[in-house]
Amino acid sequence: MKLKSVKIVADSSCDLKKIVGVPFAVSPLKIVTDNKEYIDDDKLDVFQMVKELSEYSGRSSTACPSPIDWLKTFDNADYIFCVTITSSLSGSYNSACIARNDYEEQNPGKRVFVIDTLSTGPEMYLIIEKLNDLINEGLDFDTICDKIKEYKKTTSLIFMLESMKNLANNGRVSHLTAKAAGLLGIRVVGIASEKGELAVLEKPRGEKKALNSIVGIMKKSGFTGGKVKISHCFNKETAQMLEKIILNEFSQTQIEIYETGGLCSFYVEKGGLLVGFENHCKK
Repeated sequence: MKLKSVKIVADSSCDLKKIVGVPFAVSPLKIVTDNKEYIDDDKLDVFQMVKELSEYSGRSSTACPSPIDWLKTFDNADYIFCVTITSSLSGSYNSACIARNDYEEQNPGKRVFVIDTLSTGPEMYLIIEKLNDLINEGLDFDTICDKIKEYKKTTSLIFMLESMKNLANNGRVSHLTAKAAGLLGIRVVGIASEKGELAVLEKPRGEKKALNSIVGIMKKSGFTGGKVKISHCFNKETAQMLEKIILNEFSQTQIEIYETGGLCSFYVEKGGLLVGFENHCKK
């Protein structure tokens, strides 16, 4: 029996504004510098933000939605599925759990499921899309929770960075490491680890080698075709090059390309890519 009064909510690192099917809402994260705060909502000029941050050399950080922010997205629904960025990069998951506890205490019988994706961007998109499908199949709440946890074991995220300046300003990597990454056309390619941390795997020189590196990592992860989401920070041409390489080897792949939002643009910076994909292998 299909759930009534159901809703999917996520923080803005999912890079989605709306979905077709189930009611959906986004709680925005913030990017904070010494002199400006950027709210990652549909009013944010991401291009201008990226430009300003590229010229900024001070400390920067991110701020997650508060429990009150999360509660506003729940909108009195009976069943809520809440999707968050990895808890290793943000307090969004913990904040959502506080909101869940308050909501269920104040509304006996209503249910909230919070999933720490241990990832961001395109992998969150895959999880939200799967949730939408499971809800529309008419499954009960607990079954959906179980199935989405199993599905999460079969998805992965790869990143490619041309710059690590913001990560250095954010204290995630050393300034020396960030400077080295920007020299001689080096790209940084890595994954979201099982703990939800950014794990650098390779440092190829040049775009073509970086794209081949991404596809190689996808294969090692168990990719044989299926859904792929590629988000890019003002680098559509490279995203399309990656799409072509993937399709040449796996013609049945369903690929969607789109631009990163504010939070993901902050982390990957101009030229960066995020690739979420189904690997079909349980972790």
